[in-house]
Amino acid sequence: CRPNALRTKTSSHFNLKETMALSVRGLPKLSTTKASKATRVVTRASMWYGPDRAKWLGPYSDNACPSYLKGEYPGDYGWDSAGLSADPETFAAYREAELIHARWAMLGALGCVGPELTGDSSLAPNPWFKQGALIFQDGGLDYLGNPSLVHAQSIVAVLACQVVLMGLAEAYRVNGGPAGEGLDKLHPGESFDPLGLADDPDTFAELKVKEIKNGRLAMFSMFGFYVQAIVTGKGPVENWQEHIADPWNINGFTEIFATKFTPN
Repeated sequence: CRPNALRTKTSSHFNLKETMALSVRGLPKLSTTKASKATRVVTRASMWYGPDRAKWLGPYSDNACPSYLKGEYPGDYGWDSAGLSADPETFAAYREAELIHARWAMLGALGCVGPELTGDSSLAPNPWFKQGALIFQDGGLDYLGNPSLVHAQSIVAVLACQVVLMGLAEAYRVNGGPAGEGLDKLHPGESFDPLGLADDPDTFAELKVKEIKNGRLAMFSMFGFYVQAIVTGKGPVENWQEHIADPWNINGFTEIFATKFTPN
């Protein structure tokens, strides 16, 4: 009986350590009844959370990560050379600002590529920085070239709709609403999760990491789109096509030093 008891005690201790290791922000606390699933969760989650997560200097990160970055949040690679995360309240504000900007950047990147693929009202390719001006032309702007979808004729009406809709969405996100009070202000879950993204906790924790990584890339992409527009006067799709056609003579190094266009 003693060997069995010892094995039981050791197994319980191992499960407890697993539970404690996963008790970080964004990861679920696992009960001892889910030992079979815990191994898979530890394997996936330890890549992005906790002390054994991937860090910004790889194997040379032992003394390069501040003590207050413990891998509790998605996207934490232990890099904070400016000390922006030292104060918990400031860190929380920066985390919220980064995530919201990341989501807007992902939508914006798609919106910058879209006009060159779908075109203007006549479905002719049009760069993103000229697309909005089409609302001032005779007849207004038809979304996707179809007046039965959205036929925008007034910039004031468009602006008013955006302010109202975005204001309501932000007020709901911050203060709660019919779906429940005290919801997570940054991520879906609880009463508001129409797509079921938070149904599986370990999958949800991984989705948070994917979201912030793609969002950071999108923010860099938006900055690149701005620079491209100023330097070349063209959209990202046309710039990409020209680079693919002649990569040695048309690239960032050859174009950045000669400003050809300044948006009016």
